[in-house]
Amino acid sequence: MISRRPGNPGRRFANEGGIPFSANSRSRSPPLLSIGLMVVGGILLISYCYSGSGRRIADKEALNRVEGDVSCTSEVQRGLPILKKAYGDSMRKVLHVGPDTCSLLSKLLKEEDTEAWGVEPYDLDDVDDTCKSLVRRGFVRVADIKYPLPYRAKSFSMVIVSDALDYLSPRYLNMTLPELARVSSDGIVLFTGQQRVKASELPKFGRPAKFRSSSWWIRFFMQSSLEENEAAVKKFEQASIKGSYKPVCQVFHLKSFP
Repeated sequence: MISRRPGNPGRRFANEGGIPFSANSRSRSPPLLSIGLMVVGGILLISYCYSGSGRRIADKEALNRVEGDVSCTSEVQRGLPILKKAYGDSMRKVLHVGPDTCSLLSKLLKEEDTEAWGVEPYDLDDVDDTCKSLVRRGFVRVADIKYPLPYRAKSFSMVIVSDALDYLSPRYLNMTLPELARVSSDGIVLFTGQQRVKASELPKFGRPAKFRSSSWWIRFFMQSSLEENEAAVKKFEQASIKGSYKPVCQVFHLKSFP
């Protein structure tokens, strides 16, 4: 189924104990000066290594985000305040479709005036008690999204999808996207990208994630008679600028079926 200063030791050693310079002190000053220089050098070396390590970590994080190691479901959680500003009351009854939906639902259900449900496209393995409770109470369902969703038409105001469509071939996308439009009344928000999966998990996902460009998706939406929600796009962009939010995943806003 679908992180992140020393003072001047040379002067301290030269004047320590208030001993005036003499022939003997001058003869001993070179080794003391050498020690001081070694201390300063050591501190500078440690500082350089530390800062270098920090840069390497930052560079690695940036690379990971570019290469797609960032979960789009995590991106949805980060962008929730922006989505609420863009969609307002339409965010009161939400369906999330995608892996790790339990994590997102746990956050959504803590929000006031928000009802939320989730569809986990893949088998749930080694989940925590919170997720088990959500499944037991019917908030989360495990369902193959290549087939009709187990909900009536317009059951939800908003449908948010993340890390789920990148594993589907165009053949199945032709069936899944209309279903998402069918069960929503105010719109669909798609978070797509390229999320890496461990080799041991590939059997569950069925196939590796396929990164599709923005132009590819737009063409596909047109072929599927799905319209872009231009009003929502504008509000989302304005809210993103005000909130200094820049999504890593591609974000698409679509209209529901009439």
